Amino acid sequence: METNGLASLLVTDLLNIRYLTGFTGSNAALLVSAQDSPVNEDHTVVCTDGRYVTQVAEQVPDLRAVIDRGSAAYLLRSDAAPRAERVGFESHVVTVDQHLSWTRIDDSLNLVRSPGLVEELRMVKDEHEIALLREACRAADAAFAQLIERGSIRAGRTELAVARELEAAMIEHGADGISFETIVATGSNSAVPHHRPTAAVLAHGDFVKFDFGALVGGYHSDMTRTVVIGAASDWQKDLYELVLRSQTAGREALAPGVETASVDAAARSVITAAGFGEFFLHGLGHGVGLEIHEAPGIAKSSTGTLQCGAAVTVEPGVYFSGRGGVRIEDTLIVRDNGPELLTMTSKELTFV
Repeated sequence: METNGLASLLVTDLLNIRYLTGFTGSNAALLVSAQDSPVNEDHTVVCTDGRYVTQVAEQVPDLRAVIDRGSAAYLLRSDAAPRAERVGFESHVVTVDQHLSWTRIDDSLNLVRSPGLVEELRMVKDEHEIALLREACRAADAAFAQLIERGSIRAGRTELAVARELEAAMIEHGADGISFETIVATGSNSAVPHHRPTAAVLAHGDFVKFDFGALVGGYHSDMTRTVVIGAASDWQKDLYELVLRSQTAGREALAPGVETASVDAAARSVITAAGFGEFFLHGLGHGVGLEIHEAPGIAKSSTGTLQCGAAVTVEPGVYFSGRGGVRIEDTLIVRDNGPELLTMTSKELTFV
């Protein structure tokens, strides 16, 4: 805030409010004052509505709380927002209509676009956050292992049936919920990067791609595994080995201070050198945390460098439309002495 010359910052993204304060209600705004210090937080105020009087007192006991349905507008109307001083707002999440309504509150309000300030902090996880991510990954690993042990991934079952069983198993193993709708894609559907499960039937000799994650304490895990039911053909083995080498190169490139685009290049170059670069259709990875996709992005067009403590995915893929595809994905923590792997499920091609 000081770097951007802000007297205060109006935070309206609910995940950013949760990150900064611990409040998990569905309506809130937070006005953070640059005048505050670790021993004096009287100027910073959180606002929510009457449904959350008890919750805000329990979750945010260290901040002044006010109750008003209008939340953001109320804070801007009150004396909490200093007039004639720069008040930042999250322009990347605020609608045009919201901004127009705020500008009508008081002509002396100096609202300044300030996107991504909290997200920049969220990129680096503390050990408490990493523990939650580790537990989310553990729940996903355990759920997938359970399906293997039960013989649930077999010819004759539908994508939908397997996906729903996997989702239930993640909750059974301690997840609060799922990170996103589980992807189970068999045969030619595996060539669709974000295929949604259907009544398509798993068959012997087909690729089956699983992309899934568990939610624990608000934090998301993300993992992709591709298997073949029964015996894999030569082209499947070759393609899988190529993607695995690419994924290994991407994981090994993760280090503090490394440019995110160069991590993508390390993995992408393996696939490009094999002549299949045009079939790698997306970026290499992304940050994970309170959102399933958050900063930093890892792609050809990405900017910036990795920081120690960042939680990221590495997920190269090659997709042959109408035939099949492979993606392999792990969630990892960037560390000074090499990345910490959180997703432990085997990356063998045929183990079902």
